[in-house]
Formats: sequence, C-alpha cells, structure tokens
Amino acid sequence: MKTEHANNISHMDTSDQQWPVHQQKKISHEATDHFMEREGVVFAGEHIIIDLWGARYLDDLALMEKVLRACVKQAGAHLLHIHLHHFTSTGGISGVAVLAESHISVHTWPEKGYAAFDVFMCGDAKPEKTISVMKAAFLPEKVNIKNLMRGIK
Repeated sequence: MKTEHANNISHMDTSDQQWPVHQQKKISHEATDHFMEREGVVFAGEHIIIDLWGARYLDDLALMEKVLRACVKQAGAHLLHIHLHHFTSTGGISGVAVLAESHISVHTWPEKGYAAFDVFMCGDAKPEKTISVMKAAFLPEKVNIKNLMRGIK
C-alpha cells in the first residue's frame, strides 16, 4: 500500500495544479541575502538546539505563545505567524513561530518535564537571546544547548 501511494504521488501531473496562496506579512528589509559572517566565516544562519529537562508549565498553550513572542522580540527578529497544536492525550505542545529570519520550533513532553526547542535565525537576529526567556518561563533543572552554523560552504 505504501509503495502504491508513493507511486501515485510521484506520477501526479501538477502542471495545472492550483496551489493555495498564503497571505504574507510584508517586512521592510533592504534587498539582502541575510547571510551572516563571524570571524571570517560566511554562513546562512545560526541554529541553536535547546533541550530543557525538569521543566514546568510545558502544557500551558497560552504561556507557550507568550514565550515564543518574547523570544522573537528578545532576539530582534520579525514574527510572521505562530501555529501551535495542543495534544489532549498528554498535554504536550508542538508548534512553530515562523520568522522573516527563519523559525523557532517547539515540542514538549510535560509528563517527562522535557521540551525541545530549535531556534534558527539569520541576518542581524540574536538567537542566543532566546535561551534566557525559555529558562525564565519554564524553570528547567537542566539545559542542554548545541549551536550550529548552517550553510557553510
């Protein structure tokens, strides 16, 4: 069944397909590629992987939206939209804040006290400034951070 479905998708004629057009928030940036440079290295953006352990309030949807908005502001980024989903079985939250500079995504497991955040930003944004916002909101016992420079040739 899986193979049949894959074959149907790969052979679809999409030339006449009418794809939905999404409204986009206009951001007034000068025409630039927003690549970053640090110590002579040019790259697309900074991607911070943040794991919170022993965290609280990970099932609070309203708080999560406030935290994402505060992270965007603290980092100096530009919010396009937020989409969050609340799982009724566990209270966990999955979602994303889509930014002009890229995104912040979140997945929580309240029953484990664990949250996984990805913060990827380019240009003049400061993604590292989101960490203190998350710590203050969710009060984790332990924080693991990995920092990646994306798009290095």
